Amino acid sequence: MSQSDLAEALGRYQSVVAAIESGGRRIDVIEFLELAETIGFDPHDVIREVSAIATKRKAKRKT
Repeated sequence: MSQSDLAEALGRYQSVVAAIESGGRRIDVIEFLELAETIGFDPHDVIREVSAIATKRKAKRKT
């Protein structure tokens, strides 16, 4: 899916999607869920993966 296609599906400008993709713009929870629905990923899986990474980093700091 192109940035333009995603922007159209979300009702946003392509520049907004580009900023999100490049890390220049953060998203809120509602936008995250809209992205998940539009792109077709499970937001729960992403949260689990991020949580696992955070747990590993925290464990490394303690050692």
